Amino acid sequence: MRFFSCTADGADQLATLRRLVTSRWAILAGLAVLAASAPGLLAIPLPQWPLFGVIAIAAVFNLLFHHRLQAAAGATAGELFSQLLFDIVALSALVFFSGGATNPLISLLLPPVAIAALTLPPRCVLAIGAIAVAAYSLLLVVYVPLPMPDATRATQLHLVGMWLTFTVSAAMIAWFVVRMTRLIRTRDAELAAAREQALRDERVLAMGTLAAGAAHELGTPLATISLLAGELAADTTLPAAVREDIGLLRQQIGLCKEIITGLSRRAGAERLDSPPLQAADRWLDNLRQHWHAVRPQAASRLIIGADGPAPAIVADPRLEQAVLNLLNNAANATSQPLDIRLAWGSASLCIDIRDHGPGFPAAVLENAGLHGLPAHAGGSGIGLLLTRTAIEQLGGSLSLSNPDEGGALARLELPRTNA
Repeated sequence: MRFFSCTADGADQLATLRRLVTSRWAILAGLAVLAASAPGLLAIPLPQWPLFGVIAIAAVFNLLFHHRLQAAAGATAGELFSQLLFDIVALSALVFFSGGATNPLISLLLPPVAIAALTLPPRCVLAIGAIAVAAYSLLLVVYVPLPMPDATRATQLHLVGMWLTFTVSAAMIAWFVVRMTRLIRTRDAELAAAREQALRDERVLAMGTLAAGAAHELGTPLATISLLAGELAADTTLPAAVREDIGLLRQQIGLCKEIITGLSRRAGAERLDSPPLQAADRWLDNLRQHWHAVRPQAASRLIIGADGPAPAIVADPRLEQAVLNLLNNAANATSQPLDIRLAWGSASLCIDIRDHGPGFPAAVLENAGLHGLPAHAGGSGIGLLLTRTAIEQLGGSLSLSNPDEGGALARLELPRTNA
């Protein structure tokens, strides 16, 4: 019994079963028309009642299975195996009552074998093939013969029937092969995308480890700089202008400490199980003010592009860092104020960051954060990679474009379930 065991699950078995049920309706309809019209049009004596009985049983079986598939979330190779076995049995019964192996319809035993070869494990394919051969062999000797007194006419009808059966078999096999090939190509593309995503995640994880180490090592020299700046601030002999510069220096040192502390927390073992919820507009404005404290020379304006109260958003550190990366990229491109637009709908929340600089280079638009760019004067070239990875981990998407009015536009979209 282990030989006939076909229990392996397949993610695509449900789709294959649905195609099989659809094609079975067409074949049953064709067989019913042929059984009803052959005695009158072709003068072939057929036992119609047994044939219609087999067709009716197959139609009821197909209807019940069709309803079962409507509510099914998945299927197994065993179910597909049983369906193909049913097709072989039903067709063998029809051929038994209409001439056995002399009936050209006997060739319709081939499509189930071809479908099994495309979709089932080798053990199941071997079982289906053996059953089809056994059925063909049995119908060579056990069948209900059809009385055909005119041998010449019988030969002509047999040739026409062989042509018709070949056409139907070829069409079925070609249809299934085309659909399965398309499915395989889609799966290969999904696997390639998954591998690429895994490589990006691995690279980001490695950079996170390096960032944690860098944050730890930077703590000591930053503490030394802070101590020296404090001593200079206490020196009353320095001019007022120098003291103002020292005050700004101490402020920036404080911001650097906050950044390093946050970087250590995010890259280390600490993780927020329940990140706080904030109104999206208030969260974005606070983040913008924090960015201005780090880059006081930059300017921006916040635009709310929707009516009503803003939805709540999870204040995830990854999302904050992604927006900061986009703001820094935009500020590096132009000295003009940035436009930060927040909008939302019933299913998503959108953040647009637009600058009025020269626009994204063609290499950036083509790459779109899928890979790191070469290091340049403005940075290390990995900001977009980190941003896209963070947004995709949160279930969102990042798109880059150059509007017709000029400048560059980075659009960040998040589902409302994460907002």
